[in-house]
Order: sequence, then C-alpha cells, then structure tokens
Amino acid sequence: MRSATGPMRSGSCSMPVSKAERPEFGVYVHWPFCLQKCPYCDFNSHVRERVDQARWRAALLTEVDHIAAITPGRTVTSIFFGGGTPSLMDPATAGAVIDRVGEQWGLADDVEITLEANPTSIEAARFRDFVKAGINRASVGVQALNDPDLKALGRGHSADEARDAVAIARDNFPRFSFDLIYARPGQTQSDWEIELAEALEMAGDHLSMYQLTMEPGTAFHAAWRAGHLQIPDEDTGAALYELTQQMCAGAGLPAYEISNHARPGGESRHNMTYWRYGEYAGIGPGAHGRLHLENGVVATADRRKPESWLALVEAQGHGRETFDPVPPDACAEEMIMMGLRTAEGVSITRLEALSGKSFDQIVDGDALESLLEQGLIRIRNEYLQATDQGFPVLNAVIEALLA
Repeated sequence: MRSATGPMRSGSCSMPVSKAERPEFGVYVHWPFCLQKCPYCDFNSHVRERVDQARWRAALLTEVDHIAAITPGRTVTSIFFGGGTPSLMDPATAGAVIDRVGEQWGLADDVEITLEANPTSIEAARFRDFVKAGINRASVGVQALNDPDLKALGRGHSADEARDAVAIARDNFPRFSFDLIYARPGQTQSDWEIELAEALEMAGDHLSMYQLTMEPGTAFHAAWRAGHLQIPDEDTGAALYELTQQMCAGAGLPAYEISNHARPGGESRHNMTYWRYGEYAGIGPGAHGRLHLENGVVATADRRKPESWLALVEAQGHGRETFDPVPPDACAEEMIMMGLRTAEGVSITRLEALSGKSFDQIVDGDALESLLEQGLIRIRNEYLQATDQGFPVLNAVIEALLA
C-alpha cells in the first residue's frame, strides 16, 4: 500500500488543482449495516444483531480527519450517506459527521446532504431528528409498489409501508427521491405502466429506476444460473426501458442519466460529481474515492469487511487499503464511461485537459465516425453525448470508442 503522503508516480492524470477549477467536492459515507440482505444486492451490506454506535461514530470522524489532512482547501458541495441502510444509524452520528466535515473542509451554502433510507427504518420522529442533524435530502428504497413483487425481491416492507415512507419523506425533507426496480420476474409492460404511473404521482423532484440485473455473488444470480428464476428477456427489458423514458419525460422528469430522472434543478448533485469525474472522498467500509491532488488523480478504496475496517481505523487512523495514481489513459476511459451515462455527456475540453491528449488520440477515429453516422452519439457544444438511440446500447458504444 502506498503512503498517503508519499510522492505520486509520474504519468498520472494532469488534472487542474486550483480551487476555481475544482468546484465540486463530494463526501461519501458508507454505513454497511442492514436489517436483512436482499437477494439481488451486491453492495457491501451486512446484517448484524448489534452495532456499537459510539465506536462507529468515532471511527468515521477519525477517517474524515485523515482525508481532510491530505485534501486541504476544499469546499464540500455534497455529502451522501449510503449503504447498507444509513437510516439505521443514530441521527447524532450523522450530525457529528456533518459537523466534522464542515469543520475540516467547509460546506457550500447550497450543500446537498442525502440520506438513503428503507421504508422499514422510517419513522416521522426519527426523520425529524435527521433533519435537525443537517440532512436535507432523503433517498428511499421503495423498489416496488405491490406486495407480491416486494416479497419476491426479499424486501422487508409492504407496498403501503412504502407509500407511507415516501409521504413521511415528503413532509420532513426539503428534497426527496425514491428508487424502483423494473424488469422483475414475470413483469409485463402493462404491470409496469400502472405501477410507474402511481410512482410519478408520488414523486417529488427526482426518481431512480433501475433495471434488475443478475449480479454475480447474489442469491438471485445463483437461482438464475440454476434455472430457478426467470426474468424478462432482452426485448421485453428494452421495451420497459423505452416505456420508462416516455412516461417520465411526459411527467416532467426526463432522464438526466440512464437510470435517474429529475425535474430541472432536481438532479442529484452528489451523483453528478461522480458522472462528471469530479473529486470525492470515500469514508467507511469498502468506500471508494477519487482525489485530485497536486500531481494528479488518485484512486482510494477502504477495506470492505466492517469489523476489519473498524479495527484498521482504530489502529492506523484510517481504513484505506489502496491509494493508487490513475494513469492518464485510465482517467480518460473512466471519464468517458461515467459521462456518457448522462444527458449532459462528456466535456471534450476537460477530457483533453484530464489526459494530456487530443480527442482523436483518446477515441478510435473509425468507431467515432461510424457511431456518429449511425446516430448513436453526437457532438454538441464541445460535448460528446449518447443519443436516445445510443443509450440502450451504451456498453457497446463505449467499447467501440475505446477500442
């Protein structure tokens, strides 16, 4: 493992480092604990009977202090408490982390501070405590609005509890969002149309809709491989995707990223930092970061297992396992892979500055021309963008560009 304060190798990304040129700085805080493990989930989440809240609070604060020491002069534009189920943490823990982040870096006047929550962990009084702690945006893991599908997804809440949770979030937070999963086993276009129409009636300024995928290592993947679980075929999945785009756009929540929809101004500022290849610190078990230091971009990753991470922080002052410079070519590839997911696309000017290469040295010229001719991508106002036709086949588009 490289020293956090050691010199970086030459040949890393030549990112600008002045404060004016790095306007966004996000902080991701991972709370790894859940009431139960969902069969489709491959996130770093764990079920524990007991969590020492005071010990975990101290460890999170210690890691904030450590990362702040190597990233001075930032102003935090977003904080995201993810998991796991961070709404299971003591609101005082969230408040202590927010306070320490503000002390170490400073908070933007319009800082966005998001808390992920599951309906089973939502209570109005508890949410009011999170608001008092500084949370100003909730993201609720609804996933489905009918009981049979919630049971099939292994969720611990009912559809009515999900509706109540969204209402509580609406009443308590300045901003809220919720997630749904589609292309579920047995789901038809008619089923999804009815469910999505209800979701749009419930929505605030943001919705996230994820197509169910079989992630290796999950219970769903094992059942699918064994032939015990059937999901909609590729054509049905594509039709569900198109229906989602049409209905959301018609309701005033167009897609600003493949799986995320928002009214103008309602986009997740934190997630846009990721997709724009901005700078963010990762705090907590398994958390990843991208820090833009004086000599370039460095990728960080913390130890995944909660108890091992906790012991590591207490022993050495942080839970980080990797601190690796990102080569220019890798920076460019990551920026294209992330940015093309968004309607905004990838800034060609910034891409060239990031990599130290011209655009035609970064992408395959023949592939670029072919994709332009097919109408799968476009270049508009110095931004490389996927088109409506390109989004459904985005992985193939990116693979061709970077061949």
